[in-house]
Amino acid sequence: MKIVIAGAGEIGLDLAKVLTAEKHDVTIIERDDDAKKLARELNVRLVEGNATSSSKLREAGVATADIMIAVTSDDGVNMIASMAAKKMGCPKVIGRIREMELSGGDCPLEASDLGMDVKIHPEEEAANEIVMLLKRTVASDIVEIADGSLQVIGIRLPADAPVIGQTIRWFDEHHPEIDFNVIALNRKGNTLMAKGDHKLLKDDQLFALARKDDIPKLIETTGRKETNIDDVLIAGGSGVGEMIIQKITSDPELSKRDWNIKLLEPNKDRANELANRFPNVRVLFGEPTNPDILAIEGIGDMDAFLAVTDDEESNIISCLMAKHLGVSKTVALISKKEYIPISQTIGLDAAVNTKLAASNEIHRHIRGGNVKSITSLHGITADVIEMEVSPGSKVDGKAIKKVSFPGGAVVGAIWSGEAGDAEIVTGNSIMKAGDRVMLFAQASYLDRLTDLFQG
Repeated sequence: MKIVIAGAGEIGLDLAKVLTAEKHDVTIIERDDDAKKLARELNVRLVEGNATSSSKLREAGVATADIMIAVTSDDGVNMIASMAAKKMGCPKVIGRIREMELSGGDCPLEASDLGMDVKIHPEEEAANEIVMLLKRTVASDIVEIADGSLQVIGIRLPADAPVIGQTIRWFDEHHPEIDFNVIALNRKGNTLMAKGDHKLLKDDQLFALARKDDIPKLIETTGRKETNIDDVLIAGGSGVGEMIIQKITSDPELSKRDWNIKLLEPNKDRANELANRFPNVRVLFGEPTNPDILAIEGIGDMDAFLAVTDDEESNIISCLMAKHLGVSKTVALISKKEYIPISQTIGLDAAVNTKLAASNEIHRHIRGGNVKSITSLHGITADVIEMEVSPGSKVDGKAIKKVSFPGGAVVGAIWSGEAGDAEIVTGNSIMKAGDRVMLFAQASYLDRLTDLFQG
């Protein structure tokens, strides 16, 4: 496919890398000198200029492109570029909108009014991830696949975990009552694709795939225990913080709890506005990195501390202070993917990346051929790749153990389109034409995986 991307920020560059690896024809429009330098390092065509310029859009080939993706940091640029692209005849336009008034459910403008077929809101995607982490209190990462029937969960192993020193094969054999697959380990910042003889060590971050209903039982096998989170302090009331409150109070599962929510906002006018909007939330004015404020508000008695300000360094520091003061669950919002492994190494429970969340959402709308979706995981360098088996392909009719998957790729599940059921696989599981196969692999092996699955 021919794809034009407006914006060479982290989202745009991440998309360009993956799409180029899939052999798509990618063009980037960018005007910032630093971003242009990064774009030139990729094997893509670069058009230098503003994406609102009709001449630059024509130069990029928007009129003949299959997809236009507007992901600059400026909502106005994204909207104008999207409307122009649609007028020029681009059949599918995906646009990024950050402003809540333009993306919320009460906005009178539909995506189509802005020239967009799909409207992406990074902050909302991040808020969704954080709410899922509140549901799974032990999780450092959590991703839903197969229409939510399966979950990939990241769990850090404590020193007293009963699985410490045991192999992954032993772990699987000693818990036949749970349908699960260990797919990868994060060990001191390095990703290990799971093998049966890998031993589980203290502080390993274990990534496993299981049915949603089996996740609590899987967590218990690691020596960790799920607890309800009721008392929450949120640092930062703009964007993500506001959405978290909205989602907590509207989620059917979470809204039943007796919540005690405090919101710490460093902007006084914004704090007053939020206090009026959420009368059941205790809104405080102050800096989240001020230890006196945290102590006065009883941070040590809170179940969770969510740092979601626009300052990622502040988010990390305040989470570390909250952890030191006894909070059991800390989540930091960060924008640089490089900070994710560092944040978990120094003691944070979870980190959520707005750009990665948005990139994952966009990936779900631009897949073609056998690749149906790609979802990146925060804690490891492997992605969840959903591939469809083509008739007559190299894997059609083959048992998983009979196929040599590149790069140590791990098959976690098979989702049958006919039955609608997702099967946690064993080596004897058969892949058949039309099946969706959930693999865990590094994106650099995508070409070789595609070769196995296409007819």
